[in-house]
Amino acid sequence: MVLIIASVSRGATILAEHSTGRRDFSQAVHTILSKIPPNDSKLTYVWESYLFHYVSERGLTFLVMADDSLGRRMPFTFLGDLQRSFDSSYDGTYAQTADPSSFAPFGDEIAKMMDKYNTAPPPDALAQAQNELAQVKDIMVHNVEQILSRGERIELLVDKTDHLSGQAHAFRRGARQVRREQFWRNQKILAIGIFAGLLFLYLFIASFCGLGLHCGA
Repeated sequence: MVLIIASVSRGATILAEHSTGRRDFSQAVHTILSKIPPNDSKLTYVWESYLFHYVSERGLTFLVMADDSLGRRMPFTFLGDLQRSFDSSYDGTYAQTADPSSFAPFGDEIAKMMDKYNTAPPPDALAQAQNELAQVKDIMVHNVEQILSRGERIELLVDKTDHLSGQAHAFRRGARQVRREQFWRNQKILAIGIFAGLLFLYLFIASFCGLGLHCGA
């Protein structure tokens, strides 16, 4: 999984979105959306091991969150396709004035596009990403920490801490399972060793006394 969250927003209000991951990044997404300036811009924000890429034009923001291993060419190519798909579905006036809930069905289109890019990116998209490499190089990259107030940093830190706590709990649970398996494996080996020792002792004595162990006869 490389594209994790994608959304279309009007200002800080999300019109349509889709997420492919289990972790909740809504706090980080809303924080970034609230900091995007009103002028047209393209930018990448870094947070933990993730990159938030966005294109903001005419008051609409197209955002995608991706694993940093994906780089920036493909996410921005995806954003271009997302923007074209949205513009072909809604005219400019409607996109600027309609009730946000009316755009919810577009979430299905976002899901389809994310699935396509995550499983088998179309060849034309790969070629387009290559052609737009020079443009992507000019897009600024900022760390999310640079735009957060102290309170927002704490909120995101709590989200990160909760996630790490869950990972630690899962690790401890897995460690206990491994220790139990190791204990019973050792017990089995010990039992086999004792049985083998007794069998060897019996065969040794039987070699002198017979199978009935009648040594005094």
